[in-house]
Amino acid sequence: MLIRLCSPTLAGLKTGNLFTVDIDDREKFNTEVREFNCRLSGKGIRMIPVKYSESHVLIYLYRPAFLKRDLANEEACRILKEKGYSYRNADLCVAELARHLAKDNSFPHEIGLFLGYPVADVLGFMKSPEEGVKYTGFWKVYGDKDSALRTFDKYKKCTEIYSRAHRNGTSLEQLTVVS
Repeated sequence: MLIRLCSPTLAGLKTGNLFTVDIDDREKFNTEVREFNCRLSGKGIRMIPVKYSESHVLIYLYRPAFLKRDLANEEACRILKEKGYSYRNADLCVAELARHLAKDNSFPHEIGLFLGYPVADVLGFMKSPEEGVKYTGFWKVYGDKDSALRTFDKYKKCTEIYSRAHRNGTSLEQLTVVS
């Protein structure tokens, strides 16, 4: 599942991904997350459960160094500040995102900043999720469509290559690049 959903992040092309996992035993799952982080933290990857429900959990898999870089953008800082985040500290922002997700039934619109989406597209979505959309791929594009299409193509090719390599026996650790 990680290969299918998170290859661009594992490859160092993308800041992060969100995905949902079904769980039976929360403590056992938390142990698995800690083990994953021990195995891959040296490669610049972190996995954090950001929202639990009765039978599943929303996971944020990301590259902390990339998130720090992305959140240093002046416009991203402004958005996060307006939404009440400690925008100067990426780790605190992740914890605050988890709190926002726990309080709200809907996704906070600023979540795209945590996934590496262009700020112009996050702003476009925040303004109106339906108006001004130029293209829908890995995210809704409101800004530079050509750049987004190139990025979507890279993500798709990366996922195909990683999926093939994994089917042929390459481990998750081997597929995860150091950043």
